[in-house]
Amino acid sequence: MTVTPLRPRVATAARTSVEAAVELARTFAETAGDYDESAAFPHENIFRLHDAGLIALTAPVEFGGGGAGLGEASDVIREIARGEPSTALILIMQYINLATLPTGRWPEHLVCQVVADAVENGALINAFRVEPELGTPIRGGLPATTARRTGDGWSISGRKIYSTGAEGLSWAIVWARTDEDDPRVGGFLVPANAPGLRIEKTWNPLGMRATGSHDAVLEDVRVPLDHAVDIRLPSEWDTRGEGQAAWFGTLPGALYTGVAQAARDWLVRFLKERVPTNLGQPLATVPRIQQAVGEIEELIAVNLRLIASAARDVDEGRPFTLSEAGLIKVVTTENAIAAVEKALKLTGNHGISRHNPLERHHRDVLCGRIHSPQEDTVRLGAGRLALGI
Repeated sequence: MTVTPLRPRVATAARTSVEAAVELARTFAETAGDYDESAAFPHENIFRLHDAGLIALTAPVEFGGGGAGLGEASDVIREIARGEPSTALILIMQYINLATLPTGRWPEHLVCQVVADAVENGALINAFRVEPELGTPIRGGLPATTARRTGDGWSISGRKIYSTGAEGLSWAIVWARTDEDDPRVGGFLVPANAPGLRIEKTWNPLGMRATGSHDAVLEDVRVPLDHAVDIRLPSEWDTRGEGQAAWFGTLPGALYTGVAQAARDWLVRFLKERVPTNLGQPLATVPRIQQAVGEIEELIAVNLRLIASAARDVDEGRPFTLSEAGLIKVVTTENAIAAVEKALKLTGNHGISRHNPLERHHRDVLCGRIHSPQEDTVRLGAGRLALGI
């Protein structure tokens, strides 16, 4: 497997992470259409994020990271998504892992190694969880991917699908079961260049085309014994693992809110510049249009407030429940989708033209429904909780 080498980080002038993200988003927006067209992995964007000090933003300060909480991470993700959302999704997975691994059950030396690689080299990490037969583990069931004990470690074989960022990762956390009589299940840390691990380029979706979420195939991939970084009996797992639920509930909403804001920004420019001959003035002057734009602003404003409030609670030590995390994800992504759909409705053929970015924003924002936790499981769980069932 070919791994693109990472460039050393370049020192930059002091600025806030959000200011850096805003500046980068403008640059990313210039090539977002190209990445959408080609579905190529955004290596250059990742290099620029590292140069700006944003790749290890959520890693603890004591490990050399930025020590950012969920609130700051949400703002950065939203701004990056306004420029190029596939890059933002790859960054979400990076932020969640770097923020939560140091507080989990991993051996400390492996946490230090992974975080140091991110800080110094811009190395990316994500989990390989979804399988062709199993789907997402959040819906239950044991993975077919199996880790077999060897004399000095583990041999892992299986296939993973929808592996976000796969072709750009340095580290993968492979969700697998052991071959024990009473199998344990959990994460095995695998270097992306390990012999026996290959990436098959199968990712060709409607939207979010540059995430590189290809298939990962493992054939007798050997890792040391301690790379079974967190394996437990199935009954000992919650659906996301300690500490990750709030991040998975909040950051996708931030990303797709950023997409909605990008759509809104294009729409506003279009309405100010479009002057139909029968009207003789910009569409922006029409009260009906103004009201419709106000509806879009309403949806975005609700998302911004909800995400900020949820993130602040987590950062101040008031974590919310798993059910609340799922509801926040569903509400914010559905609001973002509704906002972009309203923008599309106002623009007619202009909105669906491939010459304009609005149709791309629409395809991207629809992908918010795909990420776990999904609407049906979230609402079913919330309903059962309310009913005491």
